[in-house]
Amino acid sequence: MLKILIIIVSLLISVAFFTLAERKVLGAMQRRKGPNVVGLYGLLQPLADGLKLFVKEFVLPSSANTLLFIFAPILTFIVSLVG
Repeated sequence: MLKILIIIVSLLISVAFFTLAERKVLGAMQRRKGPNVVGLYGLLQPLADGLKLFVKEFVLPSSANTLLFIFAPILTFIVSLVG
């Protein structure tokens, strides 16, 4: 179980930094700096983006099935990592 957790966490961190690299390249292609606000050369930007996602307001539609609305994205994420 610990091996799986280590693989998943390292995969998620690498995806975050690949996204940062993509944003830097796109910024250079558009002749701008790209994300460089948080940390040295913007290296902490993925962590800031993740923190921003966690503190966002949670909106639950009144006519939605609560259980399905909450667990469907979680189940999809888990299946994508496992399968």
